[in-house]
Amino acid sequence: MYNQINLSGDEERLKKGILRAKERGIRIPTFRQMKDPDKETPAKVKEGLKETGLWDVNPLNLFRITWKNEPKTCGGLYGGVNFIEFPSALTGVKARIFALVGKWFPTGAHKVGASFGCLVPRLVTGQFDPTHDWAVWPSTGNYCRGGAYNSQLLGCRSIAILPEGMSKERFDWLRTVAGEVIATPGTESNVKEIYDKVHELRSTRDDVVIFNQFEEFGNYLWHYEITGSAIEEVAKNHLLPGDRVAAAVYTTGSAGTIASGDYLKQIWPGMKIVASEALQCPTLLRNGWGAHRIEGIGDKHVPWVHNVRNTDMVTAIDDNDCMALIRLFNEPAGREYLKSAGVPAALTEQLDLLGISGVANLLSAIKAAKYYEMDEHDIVLTILTDSMEMYGSRLKELEEEFGTYSAVDAEVDFVGRLKGQKIDNALELSYPERLRIHNLKYYTWIEQQGKTSEELHNQWYDADNYWGEIRTMAPKIDALIDQFNTAVGLD
Repeated sequence: MYNQINLSGDEERLKKGILRAKERGIRIPTFRQMKDPDKETPAKVKEGLKETGLWDVNPLNLFRITWKNEPKTCGGLYGGVNFIEFPSALTGVKARIFALVGKWFPTGAHKVGASFGCLVPRLVTGQFDPTHDWAVWPSTGNYCRGGAYNSQLLGCRSIAILPEGMSKERFDWLRTVAGEVIATPGTESNVKEIYDKVHELRSTRDDVVIFNQFEEFGNYLWHYEITGSAIEEVAKNHLLPGDRVAAAVYTTGSAGTIASGDYLKQIWPGMKIVASEALQCPTLLRNGWGAHRIEGIGDKHVPWVHNVRNTDMVTAIDDNDCMALIRLFNEPAGREYLKSAGVPAALTEQLDLLGISGVANLLSAIKAAKYYEMDEHDIVLTILTDSMEMYGSRLKELEEEFGTYSAVDAEVDFVGRLKGQKIDNALELSYPERLRIHNLKYYTWIEQQGKTSEELHNQWYDADNYWGEIRTMAPKIDALIDQFNTAVGLD
């Protein structure tokens, strides 16, 4: 037994959490409800959601931590998994590319689910006391937004930590929900500076609980269970006779989302799991470092929760391509050009569903499809973590830097950066290459963060048991959530 998610209890602290939930009318959803919300969500909760906005700071929105929300800003209930299909007219490849859409989560990003997976097990065991503790959410973007939001919904106080160079929209919104917002030096790639601030808080305060997404296995578990089952549903609903589930593609970030690849590989063992990063900081590809503009992904280290043994390929995407394509997908001249090039008009109107990391995922999917010479029977799956809702200021900055976006710009970007995506900066991982990447964890996690080399060894050499144990935890956590809700007594 490795005990990566500790479910031991503290009865006195748990009583305080239950009392706080009673005072604020908080009911917590289970993993089974997040998987199948239409069937499992209580009728009373559904009635309340009909009057609740998607981003409202209302405990009912805990029941919107699912891929199956009705795509509405207010009053929506549930439907199928939100996804978008990218046709060959846009991608230039024969493979069918499907992407889950994160915009329709509260906060507009799926990280609200990952942070739920980290906080709730501590809350329903009494390890986190909402009357005393502050939840600390270190992040390069969406995770601290999700953590601060969930903290509010669950009656907890929060501290959000993220680099000062992240988008203005992130900071403006965070200040409305987090108890405290700390901006650390640098941008997307300055993860160590975030760790330094966490170390300072931990050493100077006795009322903080750190939820570091890069090492929290609740992040892994939530994506394994919820994102994995959602991707499975999309794939199975669109498989035609003779089709193959060929690959799942993820910008790695905290390496939480890529855990859904572990789920998928148990269903389709022959599929490829592709981890993507910024070319400007090719840590997995070349042990490299640097700074980049693909907001939402971390770098310069390998997250503790990344099961590298299950990763088949690494790709690196030029952030210049991503920044150009958010203009192609969102500027009027870009959309008009796409329509003239044969991209369906209905699709062009939905391209704001891709945030910057979503564009990177699309490009990585195209790169993988070309590398493996996939055809029309191959299905590639990926994720749109967030949408352009968080990046309007980036479009303004690009216009100030490069001028008004024109039809000529659109043609250059469409032909050169999108359809012209090449198979360079891609590495199919052999056993030694996987082990090389896994071993990079040593320098961050054993030397700096206090993990043990024994556990690092077990992640690799006892992988079936180590990762398999985490995958059994959802029903156990659900039982604790049910007990907590019964004690709160809202029925």
